[in-house]
Amino acid sequence: MKTFLTILRFVVGLVFIFSGFVKGIDPLGTAFKLEDYLMYYHLDWFLPLSLVLSIFLSALEFSLGVLLILKVRPVLVTWLLLLMMSFFTLLTFYDAIYEPVKDCGCFGDALILSNWQTFYKNIVLIIFVIILFINRKKLKSSYNPFGEWALMLGVPLIFAWFSVVNYRNLPMIDFLAWKEGNDMVPERNLPLQFTLTYKNKSTGEEKQYVSPNFPYDDPEWLEQWEFVSQCVVDPNPPPPHNLQILDLEFSDVTANFLENPDYQFILAIWNSGSVNKLSLKKMNSFYHKAEHDGHSFIAITPTIEEGEELAKELGLDYEFYFADDIELKIMIRSNPGLVLLKDGVVQKKWSYRNIPDYDDIKKIIPELSEHN
Repeated sequence: MKTFLTILRFVVGLVFIFSGFVKGIDPLGTAFKLEDYLMYYHLDWFLPLSLVLSIFLSALEFSLGVLLILKVRPVLVTWLLLLMMSFFTLLTFYDAIYEPVKDCGCFGDALILSNWQTFYKNIVLIIFVIILFINRKKLKSSYNPFGEWALMLGVPLIFAWFSVVNYRNLPMIDFLAWKEGNDMVPERNLPLQFTLTYKNKSTGEEKQYVSPNFPYDDPEWLEQWEFVSQCVVDPNPPPPHNLQILDLEFSDVTANFLENPDYQFILAIWNSGSVNKLSLKKMNSFYHKAEHDGHSFIAITPTIEEGEELAKELGLDYEFYFADDIELKIMIRSNPGLVLLKDGVVQKKWSYRNIPDYDDIKKIIPELSEHN
């Protein structure tokens, strides 16, 4: 029984550590998911605290996992685990039936599960937690009271600090499509595949042929078989994003910037109401230096009006385009945030708090000076 409880303790603990870690490393992403839930349940008054709640929940999950494995205050920890799992099991059961939010975000963006998969996972976990809870008095702590309190306070505080660092900069591990090194415009060289269905006029038998591998030039065969349907399959991989950049005339200009063979700077602004305006002003100088070297620099906001208002209010010289705010949040977890592309490949990303001067970027990427 002791070995069995040890295995359960490590399994549950590691799941909670992983869940807390992947959410804590991207606190804004977790906050966005919480906002979806808060709006669905008409708790809009709680929205300003979504980031605080995100950091608190991820720190709590991570800490409970660590404390369970280390057998720190096992009675208290198993009580908290049981309460958490009871709540989230009921919540995910509701999610699975009604789907208020398509992805609950229990493992952040590191591992996407459907609502039913999440519910089944929680059923298994709560069974493990119940067994640990029933046997909680058998889990003897190896620490003195001072050591227990030090761990109970230190682990969540250190993890909360870690999460804040990721928030103020960018996630140390990027689980999203726009991570550095990813090609946002994969090659699409494979031709479309046409599958044709023909039916025998006499027997009713149906056969499928992949064009052009069928006897279309045989008159006798054509007499016996009649065309039924055609299926077109694109074997090329889909683009890893859903970003659509529109100009003031609502024309799709996405390819102009993502497929730019030169270095392309994109300043993403996914919320003009909370954007750091001082950093937008500072980007004026950056824009002029990039333009002088012949490199494209654009800003993207969720709506035309937001871009025009910011440009007018702050005296911004660079050109604004617009795109869906969800895609801008996926692009970069900073408002604003700067993305550098070259031929569709993400070269570098910066939070507004640590965007270097253009001249410093040229030292990192000497090719910026070689455009002309």
